[in-house]
Amino acid sequence: MSAPSPRRWAALALIALAQFIVIMDTSIIGVALPRIQQDLGFSQENLSWVFNAYVVAFGGLLLLGGRLSDLFGARRLFSAGWIVLLTGSLLAGIAPEVWVELTGRAVQGVGAALIAPSALTLLMMLFGHDPKELTRALALYGAAAPAGGTAGVFLGGVITEYLSWPWVFYINIPIAVVALLATGPLMPAAPARRGSIDVLGTLTVTLGLGTAVYAVVRAPEAGWGSAQTWIALAVAVALLAAFVATQARRREPLMRLSIFRTPDLAAANLTQLLLGGAWIPMWFFLNLYLQQVLGYSAFPSGAALLPMTVLIMLGMIVLAPRAIERFGPRTTTVAGLLLLTAGMAWLSLISPDGSFAADVLPASLVAALGMSLAFIPSLGTAISSARPEEGGLASGIVNTSYQVGSALGLAAMTAVAAANGSGRLGDLPALTEGFSSAFVGAAAIALVGAVAAAALRTRTSAPADQVTASRG
Repeated sequence: MSAPSPRRWAALALIALAQFIVIMDTSIIGVALPRIQQDLGFSQENLSWVFNAYVVAFGGLLLLGGRLSDLFGARRLFSAGWIVLLTGSLLAGIAPEVWVELTGRAVQGVGAALIAPSALTLLMMLFGHDPKELTRALALYGAAAPAGGTAGVFLGGVITEYLSWPWVFYINIPIAVVALLATGPLMPAAPARRGSIDVLGTLTVTLGLGTAVYAVVRAPEAGWGSAQTWIALAVAVALLAAFVATQARRREPLMRLSIFRTPDLAAANLTQLLLGGAWIPMWFFLNLYLQQVLGYSAFPSGAALLPMTVLIMLGMIVLAPRAIERFGPRTTTVAGLLLLTAGMAWLSLISPDGSFAADVLPASLVAALGMSLAFIPSLGTAISSARPEEGGLASGIVNTSYQVGSALGLAAMTAVAAANGSGRLGDLPALTEGFSSAFVGAAAIALVGAVAAAALRTRTSAPADQVTASRG
């Protein structure tokens, strides 16, 4: 075994930054959405595609990114991802109309799909020599994702208020340049391997996910019983079924289906899918409530969520590891999802003449605490459950689950909100009713996640102390 790199902790900082940025890019647009909508002419129902164009490309291509990382080398793919992200950020920032904006966001998602799996592969290469160091590195890597998601809300508010909304995209450009300059000196090289790329699998999973999200987002306008909605859903199901079928037959698939026989892996992925489906709609509609109902401008809206950002970072780094050590990952995950359910149910009590102190702050803190407790153990369980040589694949799958859950959850809650009045801009009671219904729906998703995590992991997992021990 080669000696550990003396620069591995500096490399970890770059890896954590990469994870922070690719997740931040899902949320940094939240506060800027009303400005983007006004300047580019998005409808209220289609506004969520500024988010979904990114996460569908990101989630749909993560497995391909992991495969390309194996074939061409993680360091090479890490650099390529930053170049693509930079390009997409520039395009999204200069966009003069809707289709250009969505194209730029999709290109950003492609870059993120190259960065995320190669970053984890590099982490394993740097810290795989020492289980204790690997555990510490994975904890910091895991905390970077939700921290990026919540910090992006605040940064988006600052940038939108004091610069302009295109800078929520332009901020990636100098960061990408620095990352590209640092990658060569810090990251280990890996030889390329021989193998094939599952083009058919990539197309079917990405198109299937995109079609499913499109069908749900368009359903309120086209009608849930319309032929357009049902045809789109049928096409999505057919494409995803074709993906599963191709993975079962191919010698070198994007996703080896038998990996789901690994204890805990399927349950952890289901938890992450439902966690993304609950969490992302919460911050999306909370931003809209603050701005469109309470009348906050961009900076106060972002600042209003800063307490939630601070709490979630403390929860990831301090509270979650201690809870896992004392109660085990299953109990911690279930408790976190129940807290998240309670926080969003509390948020559903918002009123048209509400206030930040009464309607937003306490409920958002409860939800943030729940997210911090649920995210770390489910992510750690998914990674530690797989064989060491499949850690990258397991990470790609669990990241895909979270992104797919985020996209589908937001699409579904956008449809729920629209059906209950969120499309009537200026009508504060109708807007509030629509946003409230979205919070109720997101709370239901989190509750289903808690029940599923408790039931599935009780049946499939090793005892909690064994899982915890495997991570230490």
